[in-house]
Amino acid sequence: MLGIAAAVLFFVAFLINAAEITTNHAFSSGNVMLLGLTLLALHVAGIGSGWAGPRRRR
Repeated sequence: MLGIAAAVLFFVAFLINAAEITTNHAFSSGNVMLLGLTLLALHVAGIGSGWAGPRRRR
């Protein structure tokens, strides 16, 4: 789930950069890209990959 959110943020950063849209400093393409990298790192670390539920021991 976090990987999809990261891909969406990368696409938004690309659109901001390619269209040369002027935004305030909080939503610049670099900051949006860093948010995407943070989400991608969390996804690779295994956070947000889904709920595993309780496991039974035999």
